[in-house]
Amino acid sequence: MLARWDVRLRLLALLVLAFAFSAVRQLQAVPLMLLIAAASCRLAKLPVRTWLQRLRLPSVLVAGMALAVLFRRGPTPWLQFGSITLSAEGALAAALLLARVYGILTLAFACFHATPLLRMIEGLRALRLPYILVDMALLMARYLETLKQDLHHMNLAARLRGFRQRGWSMHTIQTQSWLAANLLLRSYERADGIYQAMRLRGYGQATATHLPPPRTSDWLCFAIALALAAALFWLG
Repeated sequence: MLARWDVRLRLLALLVLAFAFSAVRQLQAVPLMLLIAAASCRLAKLPVRTWLQRLRLPSVLVAGMALAVLFRRGPTPWLQFGSITLSAEGALAAALLLARVYGILTLAFACFHATPLLRMIEGLRALRLPYILVDMALLMARYLETLKQDLHHMNLAARLRGFRQRGWSMHTIQTQSWLAANLLLRSYERADGIYQAMRLRGYGQATATHLPPPRTSDWLCFAIALALAAALFWLG
């Protein structure tokens, strides 16, 4: 169902709900927030395994932020481990931080899972975003996959030539540094070649994207998203 929603209104709804999620300051708004995030995954048909895989890297940063907030001092003691005392205010702030960040990430994953990348780019252009920003986003998304494949091939070539990573020895650090530098140089040369080819084909002119007007059902879904955001602002 989410895939049939007009991409322009879907992006606007994602932005409004993300602001509403970030404004939550009370625990009573958290269940509604998590319910919205879970419903978006259900409507986008996002598998739980895919959702967990996409959360792995952001979770490292989020966990560090939550731990920093958890140990914040407060007037109300909650738990004590030897000389370490956790306050109720710190625990509440950490819980709200986790709920807000994971809720926003889940919304974004569901939104982008339900729409092909080129369709999302068309929606951004239709919303009158600067064309240079939209094109850079498209090239970055495509180029990250290319860099990932290049890095895989370079690691495979290094292993075929006898390289074996054994901990973080000086040999391993030197080899990985050489691979990273080689990848950086190759990516720069390739990016320059792509840019020159695009310029020869007339790149640099803004092009308008014309999409069919949203349907009544699209506006109804957008109104529901606005109502949910308003409820979060009221509860939070």
